[in-house]
Order: sequence, then structure tokens, then C-alpha cells
Amino acid sequence: MKTDETAYQELFRELERYENKGVCMLMDGSPASPMQIVAAHMTREKGSYMRDYIIDTEGYIESLSFVNINRNNQA
Repeated sequence: MKTDETAYQELFRELERYENKGVCMLMDGSPASPMQIVAAHMTREKGSYMRDYIIDTEGYIESLSFVNINRNNQA
């Protein structure tokens, strides 16, 4: 089983690869770097982030958005 630290390192490396390929990354609708996204995952007290992939017409990932699913479900 992975430790949280290992999981965060893997997430950071994955997001860096997307960034290096020019994939736009958003978090709750705002541009975000791999470090900002990982930091949000590490410090979240409540909730989880859902990934939303936007694919271009050739089948490549154009953008990747992380949405706090608990924040959007609160009334």
C-alpha cells in the first residue's frame, strides 16, 4: 500500500508530464500548477477532487480540471 507521501509524489510527476505536454490544468475553474493541485490535495480537510478531462478532436487531453466535489454540493 502506498503512503500518502508516495501518492502525492506520483500525482505531482503525473501532473508535471501533462504540464510539459501543454495540457491546461484548472482547479475549481482557475489555472493551477501541479504544485498547487498537489498542495490542495494534501491540505484538504473536507472533500475530494474529481478530475474532468477535456479531449480534443484528435483524442488528446486538452485540459484537466480538478473540481472540489463537496464544495459544489453545499447549499
